[in-house]
Amino acid sequence: MSQPSPKDGLKTSEYVGYALGDTASNFFFQTFNIFLTYYYVDVWGIPATALLWMMPIVRLIGAFDDPIMGLVADRTNTRWGKFRPYLLWGSIPYGLCGYLMFAGPNLSPDGKLVYAYITYALMLTSYTVINVPYSSLLGVISPSSGTRTVASSFRFVGAFGGAFLISLGVRPLVKHLGGGNEMQGFQLTMAIFAAVSVVMFWICFATTKERVTPPPGQQTDVREELRELFRNWPWVMLLITSIFSTTFGALRSGSTLFYFKYVVGDSGAPILFGQLDRATVFLSTGALGLVLGTACLGPIARKIDKKHYAAILSAITGVCFAAFFFVPKDAYALQLTLNAIAQFAAGPTSALTWALYGDVADYGEWKFGRRSTGLVYSASLFAIKTGIVVGGFLLPFFLDRFGFVRNATQTATAVLGITLAFSLVPAVFALLKAGALLIYPLDQKRVAEIERDLAVRRAERVDPNALSGDSPAPKPAR
Repeated sequence: MSQPSPKDGLKTSEYVGYALGDTASNFFFQTFNIFLTYYYVDVWGIPATALLWMMPIVRLIGAFDDPIMGLVADRTNTRWGKFRPYLLWGSIPYGLCGYLMFAGPNLSPDGKLVYAYITYALMLTSYTVINVPYSSLLGVISPSSGTRTVASSFRFVGAFGGAFLISLGVRPLVKHLGGGNEMQGFQLTMAIFAAVSVVMFWICFATTKERVTPPPGQQTDVREELRELFRNWPWVMLLITSIFSTTFGALRSGSTLFYFKYVVGDSGAPILFGQLDRATVFLSTGALGLVLGTACLGPIARKIDKKHYAAILSAITGVCFAAFFFVPKDAYALQLTLNAIAQFAAGPTSALTWALYGDVADYGEWKFGRRSTGLVYSASLFAIKTGIVVGGFLLPFFLDRFGFVRNATQTATAVLGITLAFSLVPAVFALLKAGALLIYPLDQKRVAEIERDLAVRRAERVDPNALSGDSPAPKPAR
């Protein structure tokens, strides 16, 4: 397949179509981040102690499904490409599993826990099947790092747009559809989200194309590919960065409802337009900050050094999160302001970090002569699920160890535990992310050099004599 010029952008319809894939993902992902622990503990009645080890155990059982899916996707060859078919085939199981997590059947306490284990495991598997290929699609949507960064910024506008809708709409939807029955409200809300997500993934499939292919005659060797992956130092650092990122996001989002219900004392009374309570306004303005911050990235995406810019923004997010430990609990306007700043900075950081995976795939092809896009991007899904596990473990850990009692006035110790989970602990992970980005070795100058070298190699594969007379094609660096 001939490669387009690195300067070529994509049609707006393709940018938007690609973005809708992450909007679909976030209809579930963001709901899990914000509401899953609350649903399990406060609505369905699973004790926090029983929930404590669920996410780590399930993740341990499925520890290798992300790289396996990456290897499978890299070996997939269809008329639609390597990655796009999974958006078509995997969307319905994905939607069904997301709904089942909130179906809330009437079971015994042990039955509820078993059901939670099974549905959570099925959801993680279906998430892997559709999101490893979806993420990998970014690495082959264009050979240009700049174009991939723009596509990533569109993607995260879509992702955070979905997060905004979730933050704004879930609690009112649950109240309206449930008629005062939170269990029924969650069931019906998630059924709607499941249907919408399937349609969005189908649109993403229909509007995107794959333009970067592996080198002709590339040999597949699982052992060698895995060995090369762990020798790819930029990939290792990006994996660590992404784990820190998802951890602080999951912990912060999951603790928000507990913070406002039990620390701030938000009773759920409407404060805006007679409909939205403090927690919903807080979550919604934060999600809007994510959208606006990411949208601002687009015009400068081709000109910035992604790693340094992302590190600075991560540090700003961490400082704002830490400030919540010291902000008075009744200073709601200040809380909204700090959160908006933190999320405005976090939005572009996420888009930039994910765009770096395309650079890492280029680096692997340049250094080892083998392109394993799916395997490289499987790290992103591994990082997401690992971050969810860590954040999902830490929240019930703080609830349990600091003496949280469901639907009761909390002790000072319990209030401290919730506040730590909401402020200082996410701040530490945000600052760790900033540090890891500074260590990440591929700056913009190095990426441009690799991109030029790969363009020469690809051109010579089309016509070996076009650029270098009778000389052989450049060998991959070792």
